[in-house]
Order: sequence, then C-alpha cells, then structure tokens
Amino acid sequence: MGSEKINEPISVSLLSDYRTHRIVPMRFLWKGKDFRVDQVGLHYVYNQGDVLYHVFSVISGSTYFKLVLNTDTLLWRLWEVRNE
Repeated sequence: MGSEKINEPISVSLLSDYRTHRIVPMRFLWKGKDFRVDQVGLHYVYNQGDVLYHVFSVISGSTYFKLVLNTDTLLWRLWEVRNE
C-alpha cells in the first residue's frame, strides 16, 4: 500500500537516556487514539534554517509512522502513515 502524508500535531511519550544521550518515542496520541511504538527504525536529523528536526520512523502493530520533533518549539507532528 502507499503512504499517506498527514502533517498533524501529536502528543508523544518518550524515553530519554542520559547515558547514550538519545531519545526514543514509546507511545503517541493521534486523533484521540493511543499508539504503542513496537519498533523504532530509522532516526535522522536535519536543519531547516536555524531549526533542528528529529525524524523517527516507527512501527505500531502493522502500521508505519513517521514522527517529527521540532527542537525549537518541542512540538511533534505526524508526517506520514503507511499500512502494510
């Protein structure tokens, strides 16, 4: 199946590990539904102007999601959804 571009705000619960200096999304809330992150795949960062973004590819159940953290505002957005 193809992916669907979303670009909507979400709430994310994450694990912050001071030893590795990493953050890992554990759950997120989208449209009133709670999604548990079963697997984190690719994580990368990019800059747009002065703003640093973290992008996480995650799997919940059989669905792939792309979550994006804006480090300037500390707000998360759901960019993409793909059902397998």
